[in-house]
Amino acid sequence: MDMIRIHSGKLRAIGYDASKRILRVELEDGCTLEHLNVGESLWRNLKNASAQWSYYRDNIEDEFTVHRVSNKAPSGKNPLDDLFGPT
Repeated sequence: MDMIRIHSGKLRAIGYDASKRILRVELEDGCTLEHLNVGESLWRNLKNASAQWSYYRDNIEDEFTVHRVSNKAPSGKNPLDDLFGPT
């Protein structure tokens, strides 16, 4: 599934599998969730929303069965540390 990188509220990436009707979202804490049976029109609306985090919370977050795909926590490492050292 192709993911689109975004920065909206707690959302960091979104993707959709039309054949399986699965919406995947990656949150700022590194957690990845899959929402089942999401229609393509909701995906398009989310992708094109001016406030994607608000649209997600209002229309998707609690409305669909969800599976946690990843509990991956961010490493906490700043990529600039490799260039400039930790602050």
